[in-house]
Amino acid sequence: MRDIFIAELVGTFLLILLGEGVCANVSTRKSGMYNGGSVQIAIAWGFAVMIPAAIFGAMSGAHFNPAVTIALAIKGDIGWNTVPFYFLGEFLGAMLGALMVYLLFKDHFDDASEEDPVIVRGCFCTAPSIKNTSRNLLSEVVGTFVLEIALLGFGNVSGAAAVGVDKFYVFGIIVAVGMSLGGLTGYAINPARDLGPRIMYQILPFKKKADVMWDYARIPVVGPIIGAILAVLLYNFIF
Repeated sequence: MRDIFIAELVGTFLLILLGEGVCANVSTRKSGMYNGGSVQIAIAWGFAVMIPAAIFGAMSGAHFNPAVTIALAIKGDIGWNTVPFYFLGEFLGAMLGALMVYLLFKDHFDDASEEDPVIVRGCFCTAPSIKNTSRNLLSEVVGTFVLEIALLGFGNVSGAAAVGVDKFYVFGIIVAVGMSLGGLTGYAINPARDLGPRIMYQILPFKKKADVMWDYARIPVVGPIIGAILAVLLYNFIF
């Protein structure tokens, strides 16, 4: 249990540090990579998942995502008694990762918030490009469904895990979901990735702060869980 907690904590910390770090890097106007664009963000998020997955895959399965944890518990790949340790590591790691991004980019966040505090909020948590509760929820459901069924399916590729090729598959699916669906809701596809940093955005002392959008926050929590469960049910039916 201790190994699971540590692996998920450090892995999710790295995921958020690298993933939300690229958002800050290309969104804050005085950063040396300002205006890097959505392609840089999508690719960096792919690496942000792939790198800790390669490090901690053998230790905990490298979930870094409560929706994935729930789906694998339903599938029977992990025991329900381990789920709290996964959750604790995932959410705490996400919060610590967001804290480190804040500390690193504090001067840039202060400057960017003068222009538009929504830009800074977007470095921490997701928001819909057009607010429509049912379609926003569907976007998170579908994005996570694609992620989870791909992750399960990768396990059927003979020999991929033995040589580490499966981690490149993980990179590919994260980038694909981001580039194909990311413009709708910011593709949280992970309750910890959104909720942990959203809490930190609420409590950290930003110079100027936008609405935290707690009325929307349930979407990137509930949607990924539904999507992951649907994926594992379909996977079990097919295989």
